[in-house]
Amino acid sequence: MTDPIAPGQRQGLEPVSSASEESGAPVWSRRLVLFLRVMAALSMAKGLYHWSVVCGFDAPTHVGFEGYSTPYQAATVFFAVFDLVAAVGLWLAAPWGAVVWLTSLISMIAVETLLPQIYGGRLWVVAIGAVVIVGYLGLALMAAREQPQ
Repeated sequence: MTDPIAPGQRQGLEPVSSASEESGAPVWSRRLVLFLRVMAALSMAKGLYHWSVVCGFDAPTHVGFEGYSTPYQAATVFFAVFDLVAAVGLWLAAPWGAVVWLTSLISMIAVETLLPQIYGGRLWVVAIGAVVIVGYLGLALMAAREQPQ
């Protein structure tokens, strides 16, 4: 049996090294991508939590999810869908992922502050959301400054 590649044409398979590729990448862009990946994991957990409520794991009565008020049901389904979509977009570091994630985060802040009867008006959720938004905007601005003109 003969080798289809001539000895002079052999190509070596070098191991993939992410360190050499990332060393040339701007520091703030890498930090932004890391931040987006962490937020993707948290958004995934939040979306799965909302789906667990929809599936009845946290039901107030034996009836299940139907036992909750209609505004609570609508908000829970909204966040169940949006958080999982945002998690995918954030993990891919796609621009639409950040838009969906910010929409979900600002909606949660609005629900907690303007409609406290739905989730109880937890101010710690509003504070964490505001800190995360400011952190994202700071990282995005620093990463944008690193990009060549």
